[in-house]
Amino acid sequence: MDLLIEPERADDHDAIREVVLAAFASHVEVADLVDLIRASPEFVRELSLVARRDGEVVGHVMLSHAVLEDDDGDRRQVLTLSPLAVAPAHQGKGIGSALVPAGLAAAEALDENLVMLEGSPRYYPRFGFRDCRTLGIHVDLPDWAPPEAGMAYPLKAYDESLCGRLVYPPAFAATGSGR
Repeated sequence: MDLLIEPERADDHDAIREVVLAAFASHVEVADLVDLIRASPEFVRELSLVARRDGEVVGHVMLSHAVLEDDDGDRRQVLTLSPLAVAPAHQGKGIGSALVPAGLAAAEALDENLVMLEGSPRYYPRFGFRDCRTLGIHVDLPDWAPPEAGMAYPLKAYDESLCGRLVYPPAFAATGSGR
């Protein structure tokens, strides 16, 4: 029952949708977000990874492009990690903890500079994510999210001049996920 992590294939789309729908049962729009990102210019095929156990897709992580806009209006491309989904029957078995580092390594291999996310301040720091405000980056978070839920992971190509406000691509706004 080894876990295989690899880039998604076209024939994985339905299985990915099922995993995301099950993992985000109370937020079904997240499955639409995956489809919208996949159809957008911000999609990075090599950064949409699946976890397979016995050939079955049991997890998925997607990193796609967004921008940071500084006070002067200059925009620089970064990545967002959204979503991370594991089928409920497979949660708590290290699949998410395997997908996140695999996604970060794949981003590193593409010479990307920074990965941003909105997520649990208890979960993501184990991978090296930190409060993005420490890097001069602002994320407009929903009212229910604590300020430290906006997190960043600087990659090797990170440049300390990267700062400003995270601007989500249209796919996020179309599903109500972007602010």
